[in-house]
Amino acid sequence: MDIVQFKQEVIEYSKTIGIDKIGFTSASTFDEMKNRLIRQQAHHYQSGFEEPDIEKRVNPSLLMDKPRSIISIAVAYPSKMKVRVVSKRGERRGIFCRASWGKDYHHILRERLQKLEEFIQARIPEAICKSMVDTGELVDRAVAQRAGIGWSGKNCSIITPEFGSYVYLGEMITSLPFEPDEPMEDRCGSCNKCVDVCPTGALIQGGQLDAQKCVAFLTQTKGFLAEQYREKLGNRLYGCDTCQTVCPENKGKDFHLHKEMEPDPEVAKPLLRPLLFIGNREFKEKFGPVSGSWRGKKPIQRNAIIALAHYKDETAVDDLIKVMTEDPRPVIRGTAAWALGKIGGEESLAALKQALQQEKDGEVIPEIEKGLSFIEQ
Repeated sequence: MDIVQFKQEVIEYSKTIGIDKIGFTSASTFDEMKNRLIRQQAHHYQSGFEEPDIEKRVNPSLLMDKPRSIISIAVAYPSKMKVRVVSKRGERRGIFCRASWGKDYHHILRERLQKLEEFIQARIPEAICKSMVDTGELVDRAVAQRAGIGWSGKNCSIITPEFGSYVYLGEMITSLPFEPDEPMEDRCGSCNKCVDVCPTGALIQGGQLDAQKCVAFLTQTKGFLAEQYREKLGNRLYGCDTCQTVCPENKGKDFHLHKEMEPDPEVAKPLLRPLLFIGNREFKEKFGPVSGSWRGKKPIQRNAIIALAHYKDETAVDDLIKVMTEDPRPVIRGTAAWALGKIGGEESLAALKQALQQEKDGEVIPEIEKGLSFIEQ
């Protein structure tokens, strides 16, 4: 088979199955990314969610026998809601990042990659393919950059000329000798907006991220959130879009190309107070289909409590008192105590004083004391 012609057939087929951009690169080691990951590890910047073996993240030959090429795909997602809901007094809302608005992108991209694999193997049965999305070993961004999907921005996202950085990425290692595409040159230039406005200073410099400080990472942790980050959270329940929304390359970029990626406003921007008491079954039914639910309800509930403190929502005081006194989880009780202190008022003060007399947990007591100190200052 003419591999040049077949590459074109793969490109054409990809357009029919909901792949918005496709690129090809060699299966050689990603040396530049390896050096970056070594520096990241040396500075303890990694999140802990990634594959710990750096070699596996940059060397395709460790993941498949005799790989010869990698196919990178990008699928564009919306940056705006068609139907908007408003956060207002008594009905305050949180927000999930745009990458978690529709159906879980892991499923969407895996389905498309599976179809692409079937297309390739139907024509070349001996072809070997190994696909991965996000949770795979390879660094999606490194593959996409070298395959010409876009350039690696200072915000640590792949930025495409067509869709900005609002794209999901996936890749497929293959045994076929596809001709590699040309990598795209960096277009960030002297622009430093994303680095300058990062809420926690997690973008150390262009293209280097301290994941331990990144709000997107922090929203996914399950323990007490360090106090210096709580007020940075705002009303974010999962993820953070700040470094994308300020990017000039994203101005005017909003694509609604795939029905399954359209957000349900009540899921993407849900009311905060009902989240405090949501049961496991209801949480799974409502939020289970989106990627932002993967860590379970506890981080979302903790972040909802912090968001209510951000709004200083006095209408939530009774609910927060109930959480502080009745929830079995120390992280949730303690965060509620902190939030009551931030909101303030006589009712909060009285409840915190009473809670201090009754609470036995060594992690919750300091949070109650913090709450009291906010009001008694």
